[in-house]
Amino acid sequence: MDDLDLPRPKGDAASRLATEDLSPYSQDELDERVVLLETEISRVRAHREKVAKHRADADALFGGSKT
Repeated sequence: MDDLDLPRPKGDAASRLATEDLSPYSQDELDERVVLLETEISRVRAHREKVAKHRADADALFGGSKT
């Protein structure tokens, strides 16, 4: 079985981050965290664009759905 066939685990990293208590972090640590998260957002957006292009190319080739 391919790993892509497995269900995603509940409570992904983004969900866990959203509920984390930020009060123990210093201002410098929070600034570092913001940079890290902005970098991750850019990475996810780039991947989303790549996937969308791949899907559009496949739809053009195979006459994808009209949904």
